[in-house]
Amino acid sequence: MIRPSLAALAMSCAACFAAPALADTLVYDVDGITIDEAGEVKRFTALVYDDDGVITQTLERGEDRPEDIEFAMDGKGQIMLPGMIDAHVHVMDIGFAALTLDLSDTDSLSEALDKIARFAADNPGRPWILGRGWNQEKWGLGRFPTAAELDAIVPDRPVWLERADNHAHWANSLAMQQAGIGADTSDPEGGRIVRDAQGNPSGIFVDRASALVGEFVPAPRPEDRDAAFAMAQQRLLANGVTAVADMGTPLIDWMTFRRAGDEGRLRIRIMAYASSPEAMELIGGTGPTPWLYEDRLRLNGIKLFVDGALGSRGATLKEPYEDEPTTRGIPLITQTQLRNRMSRAALDGFQTAIHAIGDAANADVLDAIDELASAYEGDRRWRIEHAQIVDPADLARFGRHGTIASMQPLHQTSDMFMAEARVGEDRLGGAYAWRSILENGGRLAFGSDAPVEPADPFAGIAVAISRTDAEGRPFGGWRAREAVSREQALAGFTADAAYAGFAEGRFGRLIPGERADFLFVDRDPLLAAPSDIRETRVREVWLAGKRVFVRGQQAEPVAD
Repeated sequence: MIRPSLAALAMSCAACFAAPALADTLVYDVDGITIDEAGEVKRFTALVYDDDGVITQTLERGEDRPEDIEFAMDGKGQIMLPGMIDAHVHVMDIGFAALTLDLSDTDSLSEALDKIARFAADNPGRPWILGRGWNQEKWGLGRFPTAAELDAIVPDRPVWLERADNHAHWANSLAMQQAGIGADTSDPEGGRIVRDAQGNPSGIFVDRASALVGEFVPAPRPEDRDAAFAMAQQRLLANGVTAVADMGTPLIDWMTFRRAGDEGRLRIRIMAYASSPEAMELIGGTGPTPWLYEDRLRLNGIKLFVDGALGSRGATLKEPYEDEPTTRGIPLITQTQLRNRMSRAALDGFQTAIHAIGDAANADVLDAIDELASAYEGDRRWRIEHAQIVDPADLARFGRHGTIASMQPLHQTSDMFMAEARVGEDRLGGAYAWRSILENGGRLAFGSDAPVEPADPFAGIAVAISRTDAEGRPFGGWRAREAVSREQALAGFTADAAYAGFAEGRFGRLIPGERADFLFVDRDPLLAAPSDIRETRVREVWLAGKRVFVRGQQAEPVAD
């Protein structure tokens, strides 16, 4: 009698408990739209993906369905789009904005003050009144608001309110008192304390001056951070956003994302850019992190700032501001510091994403890229975040090294009249110049800068193709030549945004080999009028073939 070897027995037993065969899922009867490998729009009627949530096949009309399908779902003729990618957000700020005082819907100073007073009365236990979203330009105020105006409604607690653009704060007197701010407090480098005629701080702190008060604001607890992140994810998913680039990720935010990933609560994909060289090294060590949690989290690189924002006159310009000729903006970094930090990141393969809004700031970044590109060869994908006001003479430079302009279409409609006042009509030839950047060989990635603007990619697409706001103004579009095609706009919020974050081949398109991240929506953005695109209703959101959002239902858990 021949006895089987132990190895044979082991193999036999292993066969008894072998894993079941992978089961493919077919989603049929859909009106599917994606950007394909060639950058063209492709339409399809069915999608197949495997147990890992990776697409194996798309079917066009008339093609036979595969036979070895375990599960099938009827799409009922709905429009299927790739999950939207927002190429520039501040994830935790989205959540905290939803949990604190939101002034973004106020249209006047008096309306804002009424809302602040009600919030303070409704929240007597909060030691500080915190919020964001005010905009003196939207109010038609013609000046910044003051501490005295806050003192009149909330005299008993510190008030600290972030401007809509994240580049200025409004404080009451008690907040300044707790921070030790007085007439003798100097402006920090890269920041400005707005003062009254007597030289006393008026209550407005611009760019790095905000840290003078901000460091005294009580830090959120871990449970507060988890709640804010849950809220941010829900708001993004409700708008059809399945992936984001988180700009300026500190270590504490990274750990919040990791905690969610460890506990199965990570419901979106995050491409993170560290808030500082120190955070970059602590998180990434010797280079960008691997993709974690099945392509849901990665540190790509670092976010740097060259200037501030137009609204607070912090953006740096080549010539003085039209409406305040005494300033050209506030540089936040020297040219030497910029190059040193870009080099430090590039040495270890980190990607750099650099905030530049004014024409001087954009020229500085383009100069730095020109100088460093030859020293750091390979696929660097230099990113300029915002690129709002560019000297027309500099537009061609975006094509030299394939520089990515990471831009936010909604900024154009929010800022267009303010930009005319700040910069002057004669210097707007390269303002929000989406088409010109593409024509010069640069690349685009579209986002929102949420919570500065709503994380609404469909509103962004509508603006990108029309250059008009929600009321259709101005007629014919603001500098309409810079509008892009519908296909380019869709790519900006999907395939091109994935490319900007080194995620192509993983997600961003509904093609074989990429994740089955898709939406069901109620209209076709390639056919609808811009005003109708704005009204797009996201019905369902699927991430890696698992449903994570249904309109009108509570948040669904992430399935393993």
